[in-house]
Amino acid sequence: MATVKIIQADITTLKVDAIVNAANKTLLGGLGVDGAIHKAAGPELLEECRTLHGCKTGQAKITKCYHLPAKFVIHTVGPIYSGRASDDSFLRTCYINCLDLAKEYHLHSIAFPAISTGAYGFPARRAAMIAFRTVNSWLQKNASYNIEVIMCAFDEKTAALYQTQI
Repeated sequence: MATVKIIQADITTLKVDAIVNAANKTLLGGLGVDGAIHKAAGPELLEECRTLHGCKTGQAKITKCYHLPAKFVIHTVGPIYSGRASDDSFLRTCYINCLDLAKEYHLHSIAFPAISTGAYGFPARRAAMIAFRTVNSWLQKNASYNIEVIMCAFDEKTAALYQTQI
């Protein structure tokens, strides 16, 4: 049975099948969760990411985790918030493509950070609504697939916001 769970934690410490990296288009590390994942995984992650030749907004690519407790990192590039309708569409696509990739690789637990809400400026409440609606819709369409989806909040404010989405 598929479930959605909210936790407040450092995503780099989670022992799950996949953690999602809110990456930039180069996939070569950056600020926030992206930098934290690259730092915790070690230089091998950067070397593997170089072979992927970047990632477009909304796409998702998978790598090994190296020194992280998870099995895989799924990298996705969220939209830089501009206020256009396409921002919402790109954010939805990030969640869908990550879940599709998890299913393709037969993964049964995935942890998402708050994609695009840091340096990319996506309004947190709007991003949370999109994230939960998209994940729940994907789970309904893939009802026979057993997966635990963890919405990982780094801070109390995001965790409280996530609780309003249930």
